[in-house]
Amino acid sequence: MMMIDQAFPRDLVMIGAVFGLAAFIWSGWAQEGPPGRAVFRVVLGALSVCGLALMVPSILLSIRHWDEATAIATGTTTFTVYIVIVWAEIIVGGVLGFLAIRSGHSDWVAPLIFAIVGIHFFALAMVFAQPVLHLAAALLTVVAVVAFLLPRDIAAPSFWCGLLGAPVFLSIGLWCLMAGRDALAVS
Repeated sequence: MMMIDQAFPRDLVMIGAVFGLAAFIWSGWAQEGPPGRAVFRVVLGALSVCGLALMVPSILLSIRHWDEATAIATGTTTFTVYIVIVWAEIIVGGVLGFLAIRSGHSDWVAPLIFAIVGIHFFALAMVFAQPVLHLAAALLTVVAVVAFLLPRDIAAPSFWCGLLGAPVFLSIGLWCLMAGRDALAVS
């Protein structure tokens, strides 16, 4: 089974951009409560820079090929499903985050949001017809669970989400960018 379908190369390049942004954001949130040693802040900073380094060329390549076909063309059923999934993710994340904070468990917010992000990629894998998003979904969901379970006296769950999740976003995002770029070069 192929992990990447090159039918919509622009979508692959945009996955690279979105995953680069996600690595940048989660590496930043991870700075909330890392272990005391400076090396962890350096690693998180490097992951943030790598996220930007993935995002910028992905965005530029996307802009140059914006007229290419996409799996979620406006006015299609897949576009509507995409919008519903994104809004459901935002609403569920907001509600669960609010409930976690109100119940005195603000340290649960990062792994809850991370789990929602991971789970939403299962649905988006079908919307975009991209099997690689199933892999992303599985790995990111596992990271959320592990981040929730790791000891909080060592580091905040947000740290574990960023430290463990950013490399997943970076590797899959780079894989998608390269596959999309190669497919665009052929077309």
